[in-house]
Formats: sequence, C-alpha cells, structure tokens
Amino acid sequence: MADRRRSSRRLLDRLTAARARHHERHRPSGFGFALADSIDYVDPVRWDAVASGASLFLQRRYLAVLERAGPDNLAPRYALIYRGRVPVAAVVMQVVSVAGTRFMKLDGEGKGLRRALVPAARKVGEALRERVLVCGNLLSWGFHAAAFAPGAAPAELWPAVAEAIYRVRRAERLAGETDFALVKDLTAGEMDAAEALRRFSYRPVESDPNMVLELAPEWRSYDDYLAGLTGKYRNAARKIQKDLAQAGCALGPLKALAVHAERLHRLYLGVVDNAAVRPVTLPAAFFPALAEAMGEDFRCIAVRRDHELVGFISVLKDGDTAVAYYIGFDRASGVGNAAYLGLLHAVIGEAIALGCRRISFGRTALEPKAGLGARPERMWLWARHRNPVMNVLVRRLLRAVPHGEAPERQPFKSATPAPEA
Repeated sequence: MADRRRSSRRLLDRLTAARARHHERHRPSGFGFALADSIDYVDPVRWDAVASGASLFLQRRYLAVLERAGPDNLAPRYALIYRGRVPVAAVVMQVVSVAGTRFMKLDGEGKGLRRALVPAARKVGEALRERVLVCGNLLSWGFHAAAFAPGAAPAELWPAVAEAIYRVRRAERLAGETDFALVKDLTAGEMDAAEALRRFSYRPVESDPNMVLELAPEWRSYDDYLAGLTGKYRNAARKIQKDLAQAGCALGPLKALAVHAERLHRLYLGVVDNAAVRPVTLPAAFFPALAEAMGEDFRCIAVRRDHELVGFISVLKDGDTAVAYYIGFDRASGVGNAAYLGLLHAVIGEAIALGCRRISFGRTALEPKAGLGARPERMWLWARHRNPVMNVLVRRLLRAVPHGEAPERQPFKSATPAPEA
C-alpha cells in the first residue's frame, strides 16, 4: 500500500511539474523582442553593442555572407532581446528544409541487395522532408546561438531565448510547420545557465567533441611546435612533408579565391559528399565571398601539384582562436591522405602567425587531430518537438545518439593544457 501511495505521489508530482512547464512555455517572459528575416533588417548599433565582443560567427559581416552566398535550403532568422529599452541578447537562428536523402549516404556502392535498394531508398528519402528551426549555425561548431550583453546573466536570459525561438516558429506557420527545434552547440561552460531550457521541454544530448589544440606561449613558429613533439610524432610530421614533395606537391597560401571558385567547390564536395549526414551544402560562391568579407581574418592554404589544386583548407581568426574551417581535397589524386594531414599541420603554422592561443579543428577525424595534440572539448545540443507525444520519442532518440570518443594521445615532450571539459 505504501509503495502504491509513493508511486501515485511521484506520478502526481510529474503531472504537476509538466503543467507548470506548460504554463511557463505559454506565458511571456517579460522581455521585449525585435525579430528579423535578414541581418540587414536588425538595428546594427544595438546588434553590435551585444555581439561585437562575441564570436566572429555572431557578427554581422559573417552573417551577411551566409545570406548572400549560403546554402539554398537555409533561411536566416534573428532576434534582439530587450530588457526595457536596453538590448541584452542577440540570437541567431536558421530555418533549414531537409530532405531525407541528406541523412543517408546513397552512393550505390556494394553488391546485390544493397545496390538494388538504393533507388528505392533515394525515392523514400526525397519524399521525407522536414523543416527544422536551429538556434545556432549549421555551418559552424561551437556556441554561436546567442550573444549576451556584457554584465548580463545568461541563466536569466535563456527563457527569453526560448521565447524568441517560439515566436519565430509560430511565424513560420505561414511557410509551413517547423515542428522540430534545436539549440547548438553548448560547451560545458554554457550548460549550467542553459538548464532553463529544460523547463521548455528541451532535452540535451551530447554530440561529437570539438578537437582543440592549445598553442604554447613559447611557440613562435611551426618549427617551435615541431620541436615540442616527441621523436615519433615529429618524424611522422616530417614524413607528411616528404610524401607531398615526392608527389610533386607544394603547400602555400591561396589568394584570389574567385579565380579558383569552381575548383575549390569541387574539392569541398569531394569531402562533404562523403559524409553520412549533410543537411546543408555550400555553393561555389561561398569561399570567395567569405574571403572578401573577412579580410585579414581569413586565410586559405592550398596543396598544388603541377599548378593544379588538389587540396585546400580555410582558416578563420575568431578572437584568439583559429578555426580550421572547411576543407577539400581530391581523393582520386593519389595524395589525398597526405594532402589532408599536410593541411592540418599548415593550420598550426598559420594560427601561430595570426597570434592565436588555440586552434578549433572541429568534430570530424578525431584520430589524426588527436595525433596533432588536440584534445576533445565536449559539446551538447538541446532539442524539442512541438508535439508532446513526439517529444517523448525525441528524448528516447537523443539518449540513443552515439558520439565519437577521441583517442588519448600525448605527442608532446611535456603535457599541454587541455580545453575545458
């Protein structure tokens, strides 16, 4: 009998909590909002007052590039959040229309039944379409969802961010339902304040880590980095350079990206088309537009063989972090692996020259990046579905989502500091 009473009490508590969350979701947060469909529509002075000290990916010059030369299935949305007449947060959102084929790799490889099923799988995938509202940036990794004004308490502002997402989702009903909302990518430092999202039926899931290389203050050049490696890893780095030289390849900066736009795009597609999940694809105009808008905060390093580009990597200076942004290489060239590793090493020299303190290498290819000395920085997503019944399913799916575990490597003679876990 006592067990039954305790069980009934727990059920009642859950129902009471669910009702309280429902009321909070449908009650104004008390903040003011200015919503916009273009970065050109927001008040630039107020946006910059909040975002100018934040990540490059929250600044107007970057966001304008996404609008002019971004993926065709992505539409930007923005919100300025006010406390009274003072802007306290700037929020970046994206509405993405995704076909099922972007979540499955249908290359026709394999034999027998697997190959025979490809046409049917492609037809089903094309029929499955979902509009997703993302708070953050599908074309970057890291916390690029919102900037909070200096002195503001993020924990107090997350309910307002949730309301901004809700307002945009409701407005999107004119163009079609956006049932699924996603907030990405929060690091450990942002997770505590974002707990308020749980009251709005968002649930967290850990995603693949961002691989971060901390640059030692005494490194003044790439040679200094090499000198800090143990013999095994230093010899491996030199072998990459030797392999490229023997293949007739040379690494160096690439200027005038507009001239090479089509080739860069083909190299980029050679990498992105190999990914199992590819919700968005950049057009050929993106890299030249990004280079023009970023100025000295943009670098492009290329691998050439007989004057032909066989690989490239773009680098963005985001404050004191160098972001190894998009990469591309020709897998059929015979030097694809050496080109890839050579480009990763080239980023280290570029980051040191830029005066950066760390390199953000992203979440793919954890093994080779760990070999460079990069260590995992954990990241989480928060997700919810409009339908309460689907929300239960979403929670179960999120618990089942696997994420990569970076291998333990120590390539340095002495330990370097790890990013915040």
